[in-house]
Amino acid sequence: MSRNSRSYKAERVIERLTRKVNRQMALSLAACVHCGMCTEACHYVLANPDDPTYAPAYKADRIRRLFKRHMDWTGRVIPWWVKAGSIYTDEELNELMDTVFGKCTNCRRCSINCPMGVDFAVVNRMARGLLVSVGIMPEGVAVVSKDQWEIGNQMGVLKEEYLDTLDWMSEELQQELKDPAAIIPIDKMDCEVVYSINPREVKYDPRTIADAAKIFHIAGENWTMPSEGWDMTNFGLFSGDDDLGGAVARRLYEKVEELRGKKLVISECGHGYRSTRCEGPNWAKYDVPFVMESSVITMLRYIREGRLKVDKSKNTIPVTFHDSCNNARSCGLFEEPRELLSLVVEDFREMYPNRSENYCCTGGGGAMSMSEYTPRRLKSAIVKAEQLKATGAKIVVTSCHNCVDGLTDLIRHYKLDMQVAQLVNLTANALVVEARVAVPVEVPAAVPAVEAALPLHGRRILVVDDEPDILTFFSTVLGDNGASVTQAPDGATCMDLARKEKPDLITLDLSMPGMDGGKIFEALRNDPELAGIPVCIITGKPELRRLIYDRPVPPPEGYLDKPVNDETLLLNVRKILKLV
Repeated sequence: MSRNSRSYKAERVIERLTRKVNRQMALSLAACVHCGMCTEACHYVLANPDDPTYAPAYKADRIRRLFKRHMDWTGRVIPWWVKAGSIYTDEELNELMDTVFGKCTNCRRCSINCPMGVDFAVVNRMARGLLVSVGIMPEGVAVVSKDQWEIGNQMGVLKEEYLDTLDWMSEELQQELKDPAAIIPIDKMDCEVVYSINPREVKYDPRTIADAAKIFHIAGENWTMPSEGWDMTNFGLFSGDDDLGGAVARRLYEKVEELRGKKLVISECGHGYRSTRCEGPNWAKYDVPFVMESSVITMLRYIREGRLKVDKSKNTIPVTFHDSCNNARSCGLFEEPRELLSLVVEDFREMYPNRSENYCCTGGGGAMSMSEYTPRRLKSAIVKAEQLKATGAKIVVTSCHNCVDGLTDLIRHYKLDMQVAQLVNLTANALVVEARVAVPVEVPAAVPAVEAALPLHGRRILVVDDEPDILTFFSTVLGDNGASVTQAPDGATCMDLARKEKPDLITLDLSMPGMDGGKIFEALRNDPELAGIPVCIITGKPELRRLIYDRPVPPPEGYLDKPVNDETLLLNVRKILKLV
C-alpha cells in the first residue's frame, strides 16, 4: 500500500480522532515535556525496566504523533520537528492496539504524578475507542462488549440464572437467621434503596449478595433488587466506547426510576462505581434524579446510625487494604473503607504506598478479559506482590471485583500466603444479630384510577416498523394505555402520516426496506414542519446506533434495543412525553 493512501479502517480512525479530541485530551496531548516523572510511577515500567515501550510518555507519543499531524498546526508546518506522523495500514492499527490495550491498565497513577497535568489514561481510553469503532480490539473485549450490548450484562448471565441465584441466597439467609422475612426483594416499588451488583457476584461469588442482603435485613432497610437492568458494571469505560457506556448506564438509571427508588446503592466494584456514578450520566446524557452511593458508604452509615452493631473480635486475622484505582485515584474513595475496616477488624495493616498512590492490582482497564496479555500482566504484578508480602497480612481487602480477580491471580502466581476478601464479607461476619430495626416506610399518595389506567390518554403516537408483529404489539401496548396510535410500515408512509397527523411522538425502527430508519430520522429532523416531533429509536441492531448519533442533526429523544417488553416501552414513552 502506498504511504500516500490509507486503509479504510485507518481513514476512519483519523476521521474520528478529529471529532473525539476534547479540551482535556488536547491539553494532555500538547502539554507533555517528557520529564520522566510518569515513568517511575508505572508498574509496567518498574517490572520491565529495560523496555522503553512501557513508559507512559512513549505510549502517549504513539497517539500524540497523530494529534500533531492531523490537528496541531505545528505538525502540518514542521512535522519532523514535533515528531508528527500518521497511520496508514491495519498492521499499524494492530500495533497501536498492542500499546493501548496490552501495555496499560488505565490506572492513572502516571496522571497524578505528572507535573504538567497530563492525563494519559483519558488519552489512552480515547485511543481504545477509536480502534473499537473500526473493530480492532482484543477478542475478550469484543466478547464482553457483545454480551453487555445484547444480553444486558458483561458476563452473559441470563435472567433465569440471576433470579435463581437470588432465590437460592434468600433461602440460605432465611436458614441462617431463622427468619422467614429475611428475603431478597425483587422489583419492590417505592423502596429507599435499589441495590445493583457486578455480574461476577452471580456467576462466581454469590456469597457477597447474601452478605449484602443480611446487612440490609438487619439494618431494617426498605430495599430491593431489580429483575432486569441490574448490572452496574460498564465495559464502555474499558473499551472507550461511549455509546456502550451510555446504553448500559441508561438501563440501570431507567430501572431505578421505574421502581421509583430513592437511592441507588452500588456494590463493591471500582469501575462500576466510577462508570455508574461519575461517568454514566455524561455518556447517557441523563439527568439522574436519585442519589447514588457506594455500598461502603451505606454500611458505614448504618453503623454510625446504630442500625448495625458489630464486634471486631469476630475478625482477628491480620488484614491489609488495596485501593482500587477507580475508587481511589478517580473518585477519591479511600478514607471511608479504612474507617469501616477500623470498626470491623482487629488487626489492620496499611500497605505502602497507599490511597491515591497505591499500585494497580494489574487487573484493571479490562485486562482480565484480555488473555493474550496475561504473561505481561502477571510479570508486572511483581510490584503489587512485593507490596502485599511486606504487610505480613493474611487477608487483602478490596472494594472492587476486578481487583478481587487480579489480586487472586497474582497471589496464586507468586505463591503468597494470602486470600482476598471484600468489606461486605467482613462487615457481615462482624454483625451482632439482634432484633430488626423498624424503619418507617413512606406510603405514596394514591394515584387517581383514570390516570393510572390511561397514562397516555390524549396522546397521538406514530409507530413505524416493517414487522407486522411489532406494529401490533407496540400499538396494543400504547393503545391500551390511552394513546391514539397510527401505524406506518415504511419510510414513505411515515413521512406522509407525520405531516398529516402531527403526532406527539414517533417510534422508529432503523432496519427497514426502501428508505431506512436512519434516513427517515434525518429527514424528520431536517423538515421544519416535523423537526420538533420527539423520536424514539427502537431497533434490533444496536450496531446501527452510531449511524444515528453520528448524523449532523440533533439526537433522538429516546433509544431502545429490541426486544422490548411492554413495561420498558411504556416507561420510555412516558418519559419522552414528560409524563413521569
